[in-house]
Amino acid sequence: MKKNTSYNTGKAVLEIKDLYKGFGDLKVLNGFNLELYKGENLVMMGKSGSGKSVMIKCMVGLMQPDSGNIKILGKDISTLSHQEMDELRTEIGFLFQGSALYDSMTVRENLEFPLRRHTDKFDLKNTDELVMEALRNVGLEHTIDQMPEELSGGMQRRIAFARALILQPQIILYDEPTTGLDPITSKEIIELMQTIQDKYNTSSLIITHDVDCARVISNRMILLLDGINYVEGTFEELSNSKDPKIKAFFK
Repeated sequence: MKKNTSYNTGKAVLEIKDLYKGFGDLKVLNGFNLELYKGENLVMMGKSGSGKSVMIKCMVGLMQPDSGNIKILGKDISTLSHQEMDELRTEIGFLFQGSALYDSMTVRENLEFPLRRHTDKFDLKNTDELVMEALRNVGLEHTIDQMPEELSGGMQRRIAFARALILQPQIILYDEPTTGLDPITSKEIIELMQTIQDKYNTSSLIITHDVDCARVISNRMILLLDGINYVEGTFEELSNSKDPKIKAFFK
């Protein structure tokens, strides 16, 4: 699988500088830095509790950092109003760990839900077209009127992927996209992620513990340790490191 290398143009769509966040005496982020480039698949790995979720919550405005700066698509999020931040979130797709579909809604209704929250950006008269395009992207047009419980785990993950895509975001956040899936389905999800990147030139931040996923999908990797970006580089560079802290991720 050929990897997209357009991120080498150096245009950052996400910039995190000197981010600090603690809870009492517990220092979770301790001067964390990150840049995500246009068209890049950036994989972030870290131990459980290392601050990955805290970083994402700060990034999308659900949690306030103690200090530091976050820019998304050139906008300093600390200066944005609630409405402006809500509008910016339409440029960020989120594939949740475990899919997080609404059990009481059909596939169609699950995909329409984010559109109905942003009627200023999308015409609700054209939802059918947008829903079908999103389902075509993941190869599941035939499931449009089914309930989530009627779908396999892999199909649910694909529907969640379609929901993340329906707002046509510039940035996609993946939280453990292959967790709980069998090897064949995991491979299919990884291939789908690459297909979407190639088709839409999306910029993706992928949080995963799956070394095979990181090897296949990453253009670049960051290891989050001790609240900082401990090291960054290609999969080959990091997997060949002699540093015991880095080697522990690739055993």
